[in-house]
Amino acid sequence: MGAGDRAVLVLRAQEVIVRADRPIAVLAAASDLRGGLVESAAGLPGPGAALVPGLAVGETRAVSASLDESMKASSLSHLTAVSGANCALVVGVAYGASALVGARRGVRIAAGLLALGGFIVLVTPEPSVVRAGAMAAIAMLALALGRAGAGLSVLCLAVVLLLAVDPWLALSLGFALSTVATASLLVLARPLAHGLGRWMPRPLALGLSIPLAAQLACGPLLVLVDPRVPVLGVAANLLAAPAAPLATLAGLAACLTAPFPWLQDGLTAIAWLPASWIAGISEVVGSLPGQQLPWWGDLGGLAALSVVSACVAVVILAPQGADRRMLRGVAVVVVCAVVGVGAGQTALRTVAGSWTVPSSWAIAACDVGQGDAVLLRSEGATALIDTGPDPAPLEACLVRFGVSRVDLLVLTHFDADHRGGAAALHGRVDLVVHGISDGGAADRLLADMRQGGARTEVAHPGMQGILGGARWRVLWPSATVAAGNDASVVLDVRGGGIPDTLLLGDLSAEAQQAMQRNEPVGEFDVVKVAHHGSADQDAQLYRAASPTLALITVGADNDYGHPRESILSTLASVGATVARTDQEGIVAAWRGDGDELVLWRERDVGGAR
Repeated sequence: MGAGDRAVLVLRAQEVIVRADRPIAVLAAASDLRGGLVESAAGLPGPGAALVPGLAVGETRAVSASLDESMKASSLSHLTAVSGANCALVVGVAYGASALVGARRGVRIAAGLLALGGFIVLVTPEPSVVRAGAMAAIAMLALALGRAGAGLSVLCLAVVLLLAVDPWLALSLGFALSTVATASLLVLARPLAHGLGRWMPRPLALGLSIPLAAQLACGPLLVLVDPRVPVLGVAANLLAAPAAPLATLAGLAACLTAPFPWLQDGLTAIAWLPASWIAGISEVVGSLPGQQLPWWGDLGGLAALSVVSACVAVVILAPQGADRRMLRGVAVVVVCAVVGVGAGQTALRTVAGSWTVPSSWAIAACDVGQGDAVLLRSEGATALIDTGPDPAPLEACLVRFGVSRVDLLVLTHFDADHRGGAAALHGRVDLVVHGISDGGAADRLLADMRQGGARTEVAHPGMQGILGGARWRVLWPSATVAAGNDASVVLDVRGGGIPDTLLLGDLSAEAQQAMQRNEPVGEFDVVKVAHHGSADQDAQLYRAASPTLALITVGADNDYGHPRESILSTLASVGATVARTDQEGIVAAWRGDGDELVLWRERDVGGAR
């Protein structure tokens, strides 16, 4: 532990025993209400049903991995967490209802605070929820008074007090986001609405100003955890804005009417309509090619995006005066440059992407970092072997090769670097052949695939099938091997225009030897080297396979020293050409007109091994 670490004691155990005591008193009642809403929504169709509890009370246990990824990709994930917007809505309804019955100002304020306190208890008073409530109260007070300066003073006071009570909040990204989002509404929303009003109707300008202010202020912080900029995030929030309050209020009402099931189900169904609209927006926007603009995720990325955000604000606000024209001119140049570069990258990853790869490819190793993702194509049918560690680079590779649907997905095993990008494939896979599940995340992933319409089958030696004109066959794992690297599915693919290919997953030398004892391997044109080129290899296997081409799927500057010199020497000794994704990016191969093996590299690196 470092000097600034919050923890004072760290315990490590070989076995984890979880004992979850039932909440007591009012927290137990709140838990029952939340559970009742989840049950009520479970009977409704589509992803909107999973969103209802999240929109109403921040309960996201029913949200699938693919829906969660879509919400993040479309910049709508804040709707499924309890944020300042939820708290402000609850306070506003209570305040407005009190005003309708003629209550005095003091009573209205008390009603709002009481409703806010009850809402915090209902959704569980976690630190992030308490922060959201505090920030919402500050923002609502300032906006109601029409005095952003006063609200900013109160916000600064609240931040100072919270940091004095809990100094470790200074290291919390969640606290920073809450503070910055609230400040952006106080400082930026109104001027942005005025600036946008010069180019569009005022109601539209007002609607755009709030998500735009939040995007400009929070975007630089968010790239620290997700180095991508959602290009259409503001538009998605604008489209979702009318539906979010309706879903929240109807869902909250449904949650509170649990003692009356008929009423609860009716209110849940009402909440399902706007929730389904939001889910539809997230899935459409999140799946659009080029929606996620890659960025760099360190402090340099934060600084660069901060400059871009400031320039966008300057362009919209259009400061007056001769001395400020130069400032605006510089801002316009920066924004135009970023838009131009972003449009170029988007074009390469979408409509123009297929122009940059050979049309004759039959096997392609995607550059997904330290992980595996290998495409096979025969007579219009496509297979994908593993998904890499992250959906974004996998999606970029699929788009670039023009792959919209995967006929066969092989998950060799369930380490994160082989299945982490699976969210990019939801609803796009026909058959999943997979290795031995170790439970937990693996089972959830397979369930998500089945929910998306895929069939799932456990791989076993001798299992085989057809991919276009090619035939694939499983060589390993043995039924006696436990889940993990040595239980990787090993695939033999031949014919149909695909070079004879052996894909070895993450097998160690011991497992490679065991596989050969069961069934000696023949010769292959292409071998996908096991475990990213680790040193734990059986040289005899590679001598028996005698590949013309050895593919090493490996991340640049990885912490493991992959590929190791020992396997590179082995491959050199058998006369194999080595192609590695860390140095050469995407690698593709196919049979030429004379049946010779043709190799294409995204980057030509002289002397690469």
